[in-house]
Amino acid sequence: MPKISVIVPIYKVEKYICPCIDSILAQTFTDFELILIDDGSPDKCGEICEDYAKNDPRIHVIHQENSGPSTARNKGIDWAFANSDSEWLAFIDSDDWVHPEFLQLLYKATSSLNIDLSICNYLKTDKQVETHTSPSINTFKKYSIFSIPEKFWHLVTVTPCAKLFRKTLFKEIRFPLNINCGEDVATIYKAVFSCDEIAISSKALYYYRQNQESIMHSAWTPSRLNALEAYQKQFHFFKNKNLKEAMKMSKISYIETIYDNLILARKEPEKYHDIIYKLVISLKSELINFRGMTDFNYYNAAVYYKEIYPTLSPIWNLFIFIRVMKTEGWEGIKQRIKARLKCQKSL
Repeated sequence: MPKISVIVPIYKVEKYICPCIDSILAQTFTDFELILIDDGSPDKCGEICEDYAKNDPRIHVIHQENSGPSTARNKGIDWAFANSDSEWLAFIDSDDWVHPEFLQLLYKATSSLNIDLSICNYLKTDKQVETHTSPSINTFKKYSIFSIPEKFWHLVTVTPCAKLFRKTLFKEIRFPLNINCGEDVATIYKAVFSCDEIAISSKALYYYRQNQESIMHSAWTPSRLNALEAYQKQFHFFKNKNLKEAMKMSKISYIETIYDNLILARKEPEKYHDIIYKLVISLKSELINFRGMTDFNYYNAAVYYKEIYPTLSPIWNLFIFIRVMKTEGWEGIKQRIKARLKCQKSL
């Protein structure tokens, strides 16, 4: 039986699904099975999957009525437990693709470091990029879950992709149903913090396509607020385990998500007036009560305060300027300006 079960939920990605599947079948590590879940896709995705399965016995196709990515991933997990002796799980989204050595290097990291979870970095792109060059070195490094670097926090705790999980980590874990935003936030940290140690590589072996037709790029709706509830549950999970650094990072992510939703909801102020009011109140409360921000997050807080206390914004900006100048000088100021411009561009 194969060592790795690769799970791909598929919905309405006819023009992207072939590059995704082709990149998986081109892996240098070949001891895997590919579970394709056609989530009631209204285009030809189901037919395309069946055509691939005819030519490669490693491919298993599951068709279901459209139920969302959580149900599709859960279906793949259930199939792997019921029908396979595989030891590992990998999740790949159907509009993304992976480096030819994606599975090989992730598997090598788990084996050589004797751990249950390995993670690589990912590259955001809106076009197919050349992926056939070999990584220069194996850059995986082992970390305790108590010392995950802040720069890797989102990579480690949110997305299920760009990871290789020991399958037993998902014995009791499934993605929450009936939500299309926040399901990853509500799930992945449980598997990650079931481990004592994990391996992380800053090398990008996973290619995340910025698909303008995906759920995350569609028009804002109140369903996006599901992520807030997910972050709240995540925070309390860390609190119960007395993971103070994880609590801080989870709270920062929660505050950032409030702000992002506030900005997007304000694009239709009449339609979402009540929601905007509640988000402003929540942001005020969190900024007043939270004392765990790093210098960089203090700078982000200046942006948040501009939204809720516009008349005090100049005072807060002056405070940040003085704080950063004392510790980092002009170079620190320039870095934060660049970071903010990048943030504005992404919204």
